[in-house]
Amino acid sequence: MSWMRKLLMPFFLVVAWVLLNSSASAGQIVLGVFLAFALVWAAKSLRPLHAQPKRLMVALRLMGVVTRDIIRSNIAVGRIIWVPNQKMVSGFMDIPLDMRDPHGLAMLACILTYTPGSVWVQLNEAGDMLHLHVLDLKDEAEWVDLVKNRYERHLMEIFE
Repeated sequence: MSWMRKLLMPFFLVVAWVLLNSSASAGQIVLGVFLAFALVWAAKSLRPLHAQPKRLMVALRLMGVVTRDIIRSNIAVGRIIWVPNQKMVSGFMDIPLDMRDPHGLAMLACILTYTPGSVWVQLNEAGDMLHLHVLDLKDEAEWVDLVKNRYERHLMEIFE
C-alpha cells in the first residue's frame, strides 16, 4: 500500500500536465510522466522531515471549522470595507503557542493567513510566540482563544 501513496503525487502531476496542455497525446503523457517523476525526485531532498498526521477525523473536523471561519471572516471583512461608518481597530498582537511540530505550525500559518482579516507575521526564535496582525482587533482575548482552542488544539492532536 505504501507504493500506491508514493505514486499519488506523480499521478496528479501527470493529470495536471495533460489538462494544462489540453492534449492527451502519447507524447504529452510520456513527457508528463517523465516530468512528474523528475519533480517528485527533485523535491524529495527539499523535505527532509516528513509529516506524520495521526487523526484523520480531527483533521476533517478542523477543515469544517476553518471553512466556516473563512466564510464568516469574508462576511465580516466585507462589512468593514463596504460599510464605511463602522469603527475598525487594526493592530498587532502576540499569541503564546504550545505546538512545536513544524508541520502543525505551517498549517496554522496557512489557516491564519487564508482567513481574511488576519495575517501570520512571525514566529519568535524560540517558537513559542506568534506575532499576528488582525484587521479588526477589538478583543485580544477572543483572538487568543480562537487560535489556541479552535486551531492549535486540533493541530496538536493531528501532528503531535
